[in-house]
Amino acid sequence: MDETDRKLLKATQDGIPLVKKPFAEVANSLGISEDEVLRRTRGLLDEGVIRRFGASVAHRKIGITANAMCVWNVPDERVDEVGNTIAGFDDVTHCYARLRTKDWKHNMFAMVHGRTKQECEEVADRITKAIGIHDRKILFSDREFKKTGVRIE
Repeated sequence: MDETDRKLLKATQDGIPLVKKPFAEVANSLGISEDEVLRRTRGLLDEGVIRRFGASVAHRKIGITANAMCVWNVPDERVDEVGNTIAGFDDVTHCYARLRTKDWKHNMFAMVHGRTKQECEEVADRITKAIGIHDRKILFSDREFKKTGVRIE
């Protein structure tokens, strides 16, 4: 990744302009051609520097207001298997394995969103059944203070 790629990422990290030719506008702001913007964006996708290029939905504005961090106590030897199973659920937006602490035995975390807490609980129940691990907790969000992706400075 070179300096132009970094500038491209920075120019698009908050979204592309909502105009007829957004990539041409980005190109103009960077002093390069629209074709180069498209070529570089495709290259960043192919290299895995960016995972996807798409719309980001403001879930609260469309009625998805229940946010649940579901956690399980997964045997260490099953972390990869269980993580891949949980990550395969369309309802899961984030899935992480984390180290246990002396005060927290749960090591698998999955974020689930729904219109109601009951919807989130039903998803957690389906996941629990699929992985066969019943030692779990569901932590619901009360408020959202900040939500951004990784930033290029």
